[in-house]
Amino acid sequence: MAVMNLPRAMLIDMDDTILSAYGRPEIAWNAITTEFAAELAPLPPDQVATALLASARQFWSTAEPIWRIKLGEARRLTVKGGFAALAAAGHRSLPDDLADRIADRFTAYREEEMFVFPGAHEAIDAFKALGIKLALVTNGAADMQRAKVERFDHIQIEGEHGFGKPEERAYLHAMQALGVTAADTWMIGDNLEWEVVAPQRLGIYAIWMDVHGVGLPEGSTIKPDRIIRSLSELVPVAQR
Repeated sequence: MAVMNLPRAMLIDMDDTILSAYGRPEIAWNAITTEFAAELAPLPPDQVATALLASARQFWSTAEPIWRIKLGEARRLTVKGGFAALAAAGHRSLPDDLADRIADRFTAYREEEMFVFPGAHEAIDAFKALGIKLALVTNGAADMQRAKVERFDHIQIEGEHGFGKPEERAYLHAMQALGVTAADTWMIGDNLEWEVVAPQRLGIYAIWMDVHGVGLPEGSTIKPDRIIRSLSELVPVAQR
């Protein structure tokens, strides 16, 4: 369906909105632990993957923003945390050097498997053709993120600016750079806190990217203004 009353500006997240980067981590952890099955034995790879995923989720639930800039080091810590949990449950202790190698392989695997979602580039080009101002607002380290981007009027990377989502100044700075107000702006992304809750507090129309179609978490009280599975859904039919 065509989207009427398009905004003057869009603030667009990058990872898992424009390109597949960090979604479905359970798939990645299972793939990596399978690669290291011989060194993990007698522990089954899927059991180790479950422990690593739990450790990573626990870590990121309370992690300070600085760890988004030190992603490789953070992954090493989360793998060691998963190993420690397995040892505490009575399984054999796994060495730190193995933890580091698994964490580093996870980082490399993520980069190898990264791809742009179908239709994303075309949608961004269509928005530009319609005169919509575009800002890429992404968290993470500068060198890693800068290598992925183009096509935007304003590029705002946490590692370059020193602040990131969900800090209010991340959105305010981007809107100021584009010369627009919250009423003129849509925010689009996959993180419910960063791309829905925080922008809505500022009066920005917030669109949640649910690329896998899993729906809102059970019991969630967050209400995106719109839910999409692809950026192309926002392009008017005449421009597709």
